[in-house]
Parts: sequence; structure tokens; C-alpha cells
Amino acid sequence: MTDPFYITTPIYYVNAQPHLGHAYTTIAADVSCRYNFMEKKDVYFQTGTDEHGDKIERAARAEGLGVKEYVDKISGLFKDLWPELKIKYNYFIRTTDPSHIKLVRELLQRIYDAEDIYFHEYEGLYCFGCERFYAERELVNGKCPDHNREPELIKESNYFFRMSKYQDWLMDHIESTPDFIRPKRYKNEVLAFLREPLEDLCISRPKSRLKWGIPLPFDNDYVTYVWFDALINYISGLGYPDGDLFSKFWPAAQHIIAKDILKPHGIYWPIMLKAAGIDIYKHLNVHGYWNIDENKMSKSIGNVIEPLSLIEKYGIDSFRFFLMREMTFGLDSNFSEQSLIERINSDLANDLGNLFSRVLSMGHKYFSGIVPLIDMDAENSFHFSLEKEAIDAVEKFQGSMEEFAFHGGIAAIWGLIRRMNKYIDVTSPWELAKKKSAKKQLEIVIYNLLEGLRVVSGLIYPVMPDASVAMQKHLGLDADEVLKGKFNYIDELKKWNVIKPGTRLLKSIRLFPRIEN
Repeated sequence: MTDPFYITTPIYYVNAQPHLGHAYTTIAADVSCRYNFMEKKDVYFQTGTDEHGDKIERAARAEGLGVKEYVDKISGLFKDLWPELKIKYNYFIRTTDPSHIKLVRELLQRIYDAEDIYFHEYEGLYCFGCERFYAERELVNGKCPDHNREPELIKESNYFFRMSKYQDWLMDHIESTPDFIRPKRYKNEVLAFLREPLEDLCISRPKSRLKWGIPLPFDNDYVTYVWFDALINYISGLGYPDGDLFSKFWPAAQHIIAKDILKPHGIYWPIMLKAAGIDIYKHLNVHGYWNIDENKMSKSIGNVIEPLSLIEKYGIDSFRFFLMREMTFGLDSNFSEQSLIERINSDLANDLGNLFSRVLSMGHKYFSGIVPLIDMDAENSFHFSLEKEAIDAVEKFQGSMEEFAFHGGIAAIWGLIRRMNKYIDVTSPWELAKKKSAKKQLEIVIYNLLEGLRVVSGLIYPVMPDASVAMQKHLGLDADEVLKGKFNYIDELKKWNVIKPGTRLLKSIRLFPRIEN
């Protein structure tokens, strides 16, 4: 039986259409899912949409639509976009799904019966953009850090969840489980917050102010706070409590989120699970923001980038590559179309594309497109093998991908590509071809380059699946082999002398044409 791997994205709020930030998170989850499939793990990938709350009601009114009609429309935009970005998920959940609503109410009742929910009048600073109360220490110059607006002072009676009861437990868990939240900077951020007194969480909104939500099972005059509703999707989608998917995949749960929702996922969610008597997730993986001209991408600022417009111009593989290569996971990154073009021309067209074209062209020129049979004794005496460099690249790639350091995984691949380009310059196949006495050396050089391309074609699969398949077809390989999941494909990439002599190579193609400004 293979090991399970369960990954989730946040469920995206349907108050606006999908943009580059949504695309990055979901592609990152897809890349991780594809990588773990190559490791022969049993993978399950869930995404979806968050459809309750005050902002949804206001967005629907602004478009002149009923709320259900509006959420159906925007949720459909997300669901339709992901296949365009080569994202292969297993389940798309919506918080308006009856099964999800049922579980939210059941868990609320369970926690209420345990006396971890109580009724209380409260006065606090409320951000309508975030739909939550803020402590003064969380504000930046008196303003919400995400919306740059002063929150409003609201006084009302609501239901509260006793988060403070579990503060010490959560701190102990985070400190005793070093990689529970990663990268480390975000673990430290959560711990710093927990070193201050943790306020109880307001988990209701009166229907007099908000009707579009899940009614509390113990008081029909209130609806559930959107975060207490949304976070439960990660288990409702697996059929908690009795579903086979839950028992199989929840122990391996990996969440991937942007840093703006660290507090709900790093504090609210584990405490909610603990209070409900449910084991908590395995890892929380946190990435930074995509900035435009040093500003966070935001609908309110008006600087959002629409993914479809970019893939229509530059291609889906180039788009996925840029996002995974440009952002160091955990840190912010700046987006510009010019930097996308430069990545395509430098890394894809020049480095990978030219290498692929050169090697295939030499294979046709010197051996009529047939993979040569090499003399193993001669290879050992000439020391012309790329085997060690290829295996090192695979192992570095593995280490990075396990830690969600996608940029590091790509850097490992490109280290091998640069080594192969240097290998061509040092061995000079065109010079070897001029000497009959150097035929064995030429065979060894071309075969090693073809094997190197085989390894590269496998390693790029999680990020650039179409280019991976195209490369493998031209190398005479079974391009669908990685998709069959019959063996650990990463282990296969650590083997050498895999391409069979006599295999016919297809004619060279331009994998990534240069972009002219």
C-alpha cells in the first residue's frame, strides 16, 4: 500500500474573480501533488470556494444579483479556470454544499455542548473587509494591515469560542513539532502572537446584520462567523467522521496558504480541531505575497493580474514555471510582465530549449536519429559520464520539493542543465565527429546527453507537464509512463543507462520560442 498525501488550498472567497495570487497557491498545490504522485504516493487534492459572509452579500448587491446566483457565478469562474492552468484536483468543495453545512452545525453543537462556546456582549474594533474583530496590537498605525482602513467600533451580543482555554496546548504543540508551520519565520510569528493573552473568538453574527450564513444550531437568530464555517471544509470534503477518505488522508494533511490568513489557519483551526476532539493536520505551508510595484495585489487597489490573459500570450508551461521559479516560497515576490519575458528567454528558450534542440540535432546528424550503443569499458576509461551530476540533481530536487521549496527544486534542475551545456562545450562533439578514432567517445557523449535530457524531462513534470511529455516523446520514451503510477518515478530518474540503444529519436523542435519585446 502506498503512503497517502492530502493537500489543500484555501477555499477562495467569492467576492471577486480569480487572480494571479489564487493561481499561484493552486498551482503550487498542484506541483506538490504531481511530485508526490511521482513518488508513488496516493494523492488527494482539494480546493474550492468560500461563499458566506457580509462581503458576499454586498458583492451580490453591487452586481444586481441574488446571493445564490452570484456565488454560483463566481465559484464557476474558479472551477473553470483550474483546468486551463493544468491543475488536476480531486474534489472542489463549496461551503454552500449541504454536506458541509450539516457538518458545521454538528461541530458547533458539539463544542457548545462541551461549554466551549458562550454568549457575551462585546465591544471591539471590526474590519468589514476581513469580517473579524481586531485587537489594537494587531493594527498598523491604527488601521487594518490588509485593507489599510481604520476598523469600526462595534458593540453587540454574540457567541464566543473559548480559544484562550487551549492557548498553552497550542504553544506546546508548535514548539514540540518544529516543522508544523513552515517556513520557520511563520512558526515564529504565530508563537510571538501566542505569547500575548489570546482573546476568545467571536463565532457568530446576528441576523439583524447578516443573513447570508449558516444558522447556529443552538440559536436561530445568529449565523456562523465565516472563518468557523470555512475552515471545516478541510474535513467535510473528506466525509468526516465516517468517510474512508477521512481515515485515509487526514493524518497526512498538508495545508498551503498565503501569509495573510496565517492566524486563522495557525491558531483558530488547530484549536477548533482540538476542542472538537479531532486530530490536527500535519503541516501548514505558508507563502508570501505577489506584489505589483511594491504593493500587495488587491482588488481594492485595482492591480490584480488575470492568469488567462498571460497564458494566452506566453503558454501555460511558461506561466507555471515563472510562478514557481520567481517566488522563494515564504517570501514576497514582485510580478512584472517584463520579468516573465526575461525568464522565458533566459531559462526556457536559451538554457533548456537550446540544450534540447542541440542534443537532438546532434543525435540525428551523427547517428541518423538512432540512440547509439556505447562501450561501457570505454566510458569508464574516458570519464565522460553525467551520471553523478544527474543523481545529485534528483536528490537536491527531492529535498527541496519535500519542504515546498519549489524554487530550490527548479534550481537543482537548472544546475544539471548548465552542467550539460558545459559538458557539450568541453567534449566538443563536432570535433570528435571529425575523427574516426573518436567514434566511441562521440557515442558516449551523445548517449550521456540523451540520458541527461531524460532526467530533466522527468524532473520538470510537476511544473511543466506539457513540456515534459514533449521531451519524452522526442527521446523515444513512453511519455505516459509517469502518469501510470506503477512505480516510484523519482527512483527511476536516479538510474542510468535507461534509454535503450537503437531507440529512434524524433526530429528536434523549439520547446520554448524566444519572446521578442
